Amino acid sequence: MDIRFLGHSCFELTEGDTRLLVDPFLTGNPKAAVSADDVDPTHILLTHGHADHIGDTVAIAKRTGAQVIAIVELANEIAGAGIDDVVDPNLGGTVELPGGWVRLVPAWHTAVSPNGTPHTPAGLVIKFGETVVYHLGDTTLFSDLALPGQRDELDIALMCIGGHYTMDRHDAVVAAGLVGAKTVIPCHYDTFPPIETDAEAFKQEVEAKTSSSVVLLAPGETHQA
Repeated sequence: MDIRFLGHSCFELTEGDTRLLVDPFLTGNPKAAVSADDVDPTHILLTHGHADHIGDTVAIAKRTGAQVIAIVELANEIAGAGIDDVVDPNLGGTVELPGGWVRLVPAWHTAVSPNGTPHTPAGLVIKFGETVVYHLGDTTLFSDLALPGQRDELDIALMCIGGHYTMDRHDAVVAAGLVGAKTVIPCHYDTFPPIETDAEAFKQEVEAKTSSSVVLLAPGETHQA
């Protein structure tokens, strides 16, 4: 499986003919590696509906016919925007995917969509092929980050580190220890001045204090899992 970082919290996970696009904030993202017209997902997965996460979801889904998976209140808003293939789990819900599944788990954050829909943020545990990926979404440090790893052996954690709106790199080191993934890929940093941070320092501290390795991806780069 290929994991391509597209900037901010947006990732594209590809295996065979299935392409999962997570949090497609591309238009207006100064770190975006591609434009919204350049992606061709089969599925779009959302952690929550803040503008820097829901991003281009509706436009991409209308153009490509991609299935959109989002927590129920946000899914209802997206369906109301004219998207036919929308799936609406709540926390704890699992949606089957070609070659795997995605399960919504708690993230500790706030969430109201740009259109005013209040909803609960989520993390995404994604089984895709033989790999399990945990996208933490936007979250602070809290102890339940340890729970997904008690059910599934986590290969990769996609983890916010930028601070201000989410946990910072220091709390993210503790989070990496709780999550226990083999590999951590940081995200949600350096997009805007309030979330600028030292990713190299995060990498060094995680690898010194936990059993996880850290892979730093520049927007557009790919990690093969």
